[in-house]
Amino acid sequence: MSLRSSAANGAVNKKSTSSPQASQEKQAKLLASDTGHFSMIRALHLADLITELNGFCGFMSILSSMRYCLGPPNNHSNIWAALAFMPFGLFFDFMDGKVARWRGKSSLMGQELDSLADLISFGVAPAAAAFALGLRTPLDTLFLSFFVLCGLTRLARFNVTVSALPKDATGKSKYFEGTPIPTSLGIVSAMAVCLWNGMVEGGGRGVVGGVWGEGGVLEVHPVVGVFVGWGCAMVSKSIHIPKP
Repeated sequence: MSLRSSAANGAVNKKSTSSPQASQEKQAKLLASDTGHFSMIRALHLADLITELNGFCGFMSILSSMRYCLGPPNNHSNIWAALAFMPFGLFFDFMDGKVARWRGKSSLMGQELDSLADLISFGVAPAAAAFALGLRTPLDTLFLSFFVLCGLTRLARFNVTVSALPKDATGKSKYFEGTPIPTSLGIVSAMAVCLWNGMVEGGGRGVVGGVWGEGGVLEVHPVVGVFVGWGCAMVSKSIHIPKP
């Protein structure tokens, strides 16, 4: 999650000559106007367009995971592409907040775009990659869905509570409540290591951790528990992660 959400609640560079409130009101008027099919484009700030690139990277990652599932299991080019797109999404997630503060322009629409893009790039995309790499049983997919829904809930809670969190001298929130959803790149890194070492479906060593209840209704790969634990950490109320 980028730092631009704080900017939407008043944390912009003090050297900026434009008021955050005025910027938000101007964008709201543009969005409400009915001047043409593409009038919404004029309401987007540069930071919003960068956020869109975050969502683009997440969606391309999902498509790459799907292409891997459709191709031969020994051709790993598509799944490597799927894993590589997600860090690029993090780059754009970081840059949109930088640009928003540099230009002194924040928007409530940008805050919502940021959360939606994060859900795609750091929630759905990692789950899709895990499915492609072998976590495909009914229980596996149930637990992967739990992870995605935890990310969705965590982002919604952030948007609702960000204005109430303690702020530092610059107006930024002092900490994240629960682990930020981009930390799921830790799981992505682990999946890359497993892929490199052949510890995936169709690899020389099989999915890391093996499988429990093989052939039964409750067949599950125990490694999916990492996604469950990560999801629980994201929605935790007691975990506070200091903001950089």
